[in-house]
Amino acid sequence: MNIIHKYFPSLDERRYGQLASLEALYKEWNEKINVISRKDIDNLYEHHVLHSMSIAKALKFKAGTRILDFGTGGGFPGIPLAIIFPECSFKLIDGTGKKINVVKAVAEAIGLDNVETEHIRGEQEQGKYDFVVSRAVMPLPDLVKIIRKNISKEHRNALPNGVICLKGGQTDNEIQPFRKIAEVMPLNQWFKEEWYHEKQLIYVPL
Repeated sequence: MNIIHKYFPSLDERRYGQLASLEALYKEWNEKINVISRKDIDNLYEHHVLHSMSIAKALKFKAGTRILDFGTGGGFPGIPLAIIFPECSFKLIDGTGKKINVVKAVAEAIGLDNVETEHIRGEQEQGKYDFVVSRAVMPLPDLVKIIRKNISKEHRNALPNGVICLKGGQTDNEIQPFRKIAEVMPLNQWFKEEWYHEKQLIYVPL
């Protein structure tokens, strides 16, 4: 949790408490279902929680914002973001039922009442959202093709509605179709740890 305090020093006690609870919950669940790589579970906060929270460095979601976490896996970035933004509503979806069961259990255990979960493929999701967030689920053009239908026409935030992706490594080819509108933000502008040196946040207004 030290790394969370370091970069998010002004969260209230309730949010810190919820974030601190994640370690024991994920370690317990990971013994039953491999939602996070076993060799990476000890890096939960640096590699998963803080990584998810980088979206909050790029945009402070206004109250009432609706966010879809597409292919949430073990609940990232959706669970940490739902903790930070309790006045926003989050829907976390994944095509793997076992993972969604873990996400639902974690959300309930820490009292997240702004989170809805569903075992569903992205193509089947019909709801409208201000933003779709994802963490390296698939190439950006493929993701945009699927989620364009889910972006609401009504804007309420500083940035127009769209998709926010967390990516690593070389992304030039993925961004090419959106080069005139995409915004690429290197995460090492916010986080100084080595792991973040080639990590990026990509925002595409839709």
